[in-house]
Amino acid sequence: MANMDRLQTNDLEIGATEAVQQHYSRHVVATKPVSQRKLDFEHARPRWLRECMAEATGVFFYVFPGIAAIASFTLNAASPIGASAFGGIFQIGWGFAIGIAFAIITCASTSGGHFNPAITISFAIWQGFPWRKVPHYIFSQIFGAFIAGMLLMGMYWPEIQAFKAESIAAGKGTVYNGGPASILCTFPNPNQTNLGYLFFTEFFVDSYIGIVIWACLDPANPFVSAQSVPFAIGLAYATMVWGFADIAISTNLARDLGTRIVAAIFFGGEAFSYHDYSWIAILVNVPATLFATAYYEFLMRDSLNKIAKGHAKHEHGEEGLHRHITRTGMIETGAVNTLKAQNGSDDLFKHEIV
Repeated sequence: MANMDRLQTNDLEIGATEAVQQHYSRHVVATKPVSQRKLDFEHARPRWLRECMAEATGVFFYVFPGIAAIASFTLNAASPIGASAFGGIFQIGWGFAIGIAFAIITCASTSGGHFNPAITISFAIWQGFPWRKVPHYIFSQIFGAFIAGMLLMGMYWPEIQAFKAESIAAGKGTVYNGGPASILCTFPNPNQTNLGYLFFTEFFVDSYIGIVIWACLDPANPFVSAQSVPFAIGLAYATMVWGFADIAISTNLARDLGTRIVAAIFFGGEAFSYHDYSWIAILVNVPATLFATAYYEFLMRDSLNKIAKGHAKHEHGEEGLHRHITRTGMIETGAVNTLKAQNGSDDLFKHEIV
């Protein structure tokens, strides 16, 4: 019988899906039999197209509510009842957080749920994600953010145009933090001219998020369940928004570049040239996330625990694992107990030195 986990693709994607399937045990009764015609149609679709659409849709689900919350807050600053009636940084943080959770829930089962070019690159480096797929994943992620920005501009068009006219009349222009263009993407405050300061702010915020993501996707981590992963990752973003949005953070190459292109279309090239900041918002996310995942892989990952819980195997099988335990002499008690329970005996541990 064919391996139904891979559905004849031989290429189950690496990402949130991989972690979730370690815990997967759900039975859904279909309302009617699945027709052969439906199966033929679904398997005739190009795999790459399904992946691209899932990544683009996931980023859209993440970016759209986030920038909508920003628009709601920014455009009502001059409202008689005040911008606070329409939220603030707290609301914006929740917009992004719940958007990320919904993105993972709706799209991760198709593409693996990367939704961030830096995460895609990290999976390629650490988890064997195919490098040939990296370009079309990244393009799709940026495209999803672009569509979110374009749709928001259409939905808020009268309000944004009125705000734009007021901003120009006041001599402020359109591209600045708190201005019309900042609804779509990040700009530093006028007094933030030190690019090194902005670089390290972005770097450490993105590193924080990256470590949380990598910990959530570790199948040996007992503190997150499959159901809690989307919300844990979303809250990691939200906490950084709540703490640092007022001093300019981006957190995601695709989220920023996709919407920054929209900002350039409607508000001019200054969206990329303002204070020479855009390269920080767009590019720093990648080295920061690579640093975060390397930190986790080299200093925090416990592959023996991963093997013990049945989520991986030693490259040389049981014999290789036996040699490892014999050579090292001691392993952590938790892993020992789990391995003993799995093997049903103490044979594997007869050479363990206490």
